[in-house]
Amino acid sequence: MIKPISITAIGSISPLGDSLEEVWANYKKQQHFFQKKSFDSCEEWVASLSKKSIAEIETLKQSDSKYKNLDNTVLFALLASRKAIKMAQWNAQDNFGINMGSSRGATALFEKYHQEFLEESKASTLSSPTTTLGNISSWLAHDLQTQGPEISHSITCSTALHALLNGVAWIQSGMVNKFMVGGSEAPLTPFTIAQMKALKIYSNSKEEYPCLALDLQKSRNTMILGEGASVACLEEGIKENSLATILGVGYATEILKHNISISSDAECFQRSMKMALGGSNPEDVDVIVMHAPGTIKGDLSEFKAIEKVFCNKTPSLTTNKWKVGHTFGASGALSLEFAVLMLLNQEFIGVPFVESYTPSKIKKIMVNAVGFGGNAVSVLLSK
Repeated sequence: MIKPISITAIGSISPLGDSLEEVWANYKKQQHFFQKKSFDSCEEWVASLSKKSIAEIETLKQSDSKYKNLDNTVLFALLASRKAIKMAQWNAQDNFGINMGSSRGATALFEKYHQEFLEESKASTLSSPTTTLGNISSWLAHDLQTQGPEISHSITCSTALHALLNGVAWIQSGMVNKFMVGGSEAPLTPFTIAQMKALKIYSNSKEEYPCLALDLQKSRNTMILGEGASVACLEEGIKENSLATILGVGYATEILKHNISISSDAECFQRSMKMALGGSNPEDVDVIVMHAPGTIKGDLSEFKAIEKVFCNKTPSLTTNKWKVGHTFGASGALSLEFAVLMLLNQEFIGVPFVESYTPSKIKKIMVNAVGFGGNAVSVLLSK
């Protein structure tokens, strides 16, 4: 890193709640936030927003006639960004940049409009603009009335941390001094669930913890989908209201052997973590928030990569996917929020069914994310 960059605010909406206080309180509970939901002719585990959060989204939707036809990916991002900008005390005149991404995009609307097309042989007028991936950041810019650069992208499950990479790069370049970054995902739809089941990675567990993320002894895949959005405000320099400081970022992509492949020791993670460490001593990292989606190969390969990079002293390992599931493009941003909350509260939150040691201090945390095709990102944070 050339210039220090502060995270001055985080806004989110997820199964854990819609404020940092509520989210932290729910992280401290030993329970998961999954429930069974009907999809066509079957029931599947999912992590849905709370009734309170759904009511907030509905209020937002009804607040402006233009918002009534937007997909939940956009509405989740709008609500999270409003919370973040309020905490950061930014205003439209700051002309901050926006980079919000999504892995799947407007899944519910796309499925709805496509079904209408199959039945009526014609498309709805709003089918294109409301399902275009770029409409997430553009709607945020409209809602917040900012004039800065706006970017949307999809880099599968590492989307949100790639947004953070972009924000860091823009700030480092000197073109802006503030950037809003994050991810949003609303994947709890029949076709999306069916796709994950077709990959044979979805959980059908009847046990106490249906998603065994970070359990390296599991004999079956246990990934579960969740929904939500998380947004972070980045600012150049060390700010008085900083929640955490970004010390380093790293990224890497593996050579594809298969559409969803990753090597047995996650070479992409090895490279991204080493890059994020930069000149830092690996032994100074106290905690790693792993990507760990709850699949056999995904969890184990990331763990092996960590063993190779942190060979002398493995940090305390954790993940939030056993509790809130995999939120695809939003997952990296929710992991970032999880890491920042542990830094702020100086308390390690582990996985209840996995043995781990509690660090005596939490000064540095690394956050990992990787998407289909081995697009890895690592971010090193400090108090």
